[in-house]
Amino acid sequence: MTRVVQVLTLALAVLFMQSAAASDVEEITALLHDFLANSHKEAAHERFWAEDLVYSSSAGLRFGKAEIMEGFVSDAGETDDADEAPKVKYAGEEIDVRVYGDTAVVAFKLVGTPTDAASGAEVLYYFNTGTFLKRDGVWRVVAWQATKIPPQ
Repeated sequence: MTRVVQVLTLALAVLFMQSAAASDVEEITALLHDFLANSHKEAAHERFWAEDLVYSSSAGLRFGKAEIMEGFVSDAGETDDADEAPKVKYAGEEIDVRVYGDTAVVAFKLVGTPTDAASGAEVLYYFNTGTFLKRDGVWRVVAWQATKIPPQ
């Protein structure tokens, strides 16, 4: 009888872990979609990036959250509310989320579509990989790598 209880306990634990991992995948995917849809807004960046972020850009630059947030402060020292529509609309495709306990790795194709078709700007494509940590129940990005995909 004890062996049966052990097997059932193990089976329930595995099911719970799979369910929790599936829930984390859904949460991180939703977080990514929300961030991309609102990436022109300061609040989206405040929520998405961890304070200790390391961001390696497609331009070969490395910086952190503080530098990203500085981009939302105007020359007058006021915060940019981003009331205007974004110049580029971002979306994620081919999203792959892998959860390892309180750590997750997300890889996807970022598509940047200009919102002004008359501008003649091209659609841009990037491969992005991010590492999320769950701290105090909240997922945030601690590392990010962006690689521009050359035009085909």
